[in-house]
Amino acid sequence: MSLKITDWAVEERPREKLINKGTSSLSNAELLGILISSGKKGKSAVDLGRELLGMVNNNLNSLGKLTIAELRKLKGIGPARAVTIAAALELGRRRKLEEAEEVIQIRSSGDVAGIFQPLLSDLPHEEFWALFLNRSNRVITRMKLSQGGISGTVTDVRMIMKQAIESLASGIIVCHNHPSGNLNPSESDTKITNKIKDAGNMIDIQLLDHIIISGKEYYSFADNGLM
Repeated sequence: MSLKITDWAVEERPREKLINKGTSSLSNAELLGILISSGKKGKSAVDLGRELLGMVNNNLNSLGKLTIAELRKLKGIGPARAVTIAAALELGRRRKLEEAEEVIQIRSSGDVAGIFQPLLSDLPHEEFWALFLNRSNRVITRMKLSQGGISGTVTDVRMIMKQAIESLASGIIVCHNHPSGNLNPSESDTKITNKIKDAGNMIDIQLLDHIIISGKEYYSFADNGLM
């Protein structure tokens, strides 16, 4: 039977360790243990954190994709603990997103992926977004165009052009995610890319790229010579 955290040496307890040595001194299980507070009888919160990590093969990205219901499948994780864990992971995701938004000038497909990966990589459904750029490739604004299911989403080209004109944009970059993990563009991905490109050409607004996000990886139409 594992020792309770209160039985540990004071300097080795997760909260005290964080205060005295900083957040980087704690393992993932210890950080989760702080969120969980206490587990089922006879088991420390850190042990429960290890079990939770074991459910996702110690992959924090996979942990961030778990729903409240999935978190609660582990005995000892009730509604309150599941919500606490989900909220902490969402704060981490939003921090990454805000850091990515500091990149205001687009110089490469990697800059675009850096903006959208924190937003799209963990989603269980597809979303289609657009960046609207000025002549210096600086971001004027971004817009979510549609949200769909696991295998697709419908995008209205007229909405993209309307926003581009209203923003006085000179360029557009579109981006969507593939929850399946398959980075290869589908036939519908290619068709919508060509439709947006043709519509933009009619009003002298260039489609610069179409990025597909899946986890930590991405696919660029421009990098692959498809623009």
